Amino acid sequence: MIRVLLAEDPGMTRGALARLLGLEADIEVVAQVAAGDEIVDAALVSRPDVALLDIELPGLSGLDAAALLRDEAPDCRVVILTTFARPGYLRRALEAGAAGLLVKDGPVRELAATIRRVLTGETVVDPALAAADAGPGPDPLTARQ
Repeated sequence: MIRVLLAEDPGMTRGALARLLGLEADIEVVAQVAAGDEIVDAALVSRPDVALLDIELPGLSGLDAAALLRDEAPDCRVVILTTFARPGYLRRALEAGAAGLLVKDGPVRELAATIRRVLTGETVVDPALAAADAGPGPDPLTARQ
């Protein structure tokens, strides 16, 4: 069984996503949090194989939480989820140690496949997000973002 931590803004989206992932025979959502500053503690308690982190969370961004997980729970693979393809996200996610970067509105079957793939050591990037990062120009994100 693949153990998953889900960090998503409060609301129906997190619960619906957890239920849909729970329909996969080999995936179990073992923790759900609504704020970035809850991620590391939840990971240390629940010991997930994969953490799905919304890029924009209250308290601490998914990118910052990914960097902390890299140090505090190095066996946990991280997939960053975002709503928008913005320049800088891919580079920042990879620098934080993420194994994947996906658009959160994609099909759940693709998310489940990504969870399985990152556990084999692959890095998975949504093509739309890779294209957004491929263009020239400065990174619009500040160091704090």
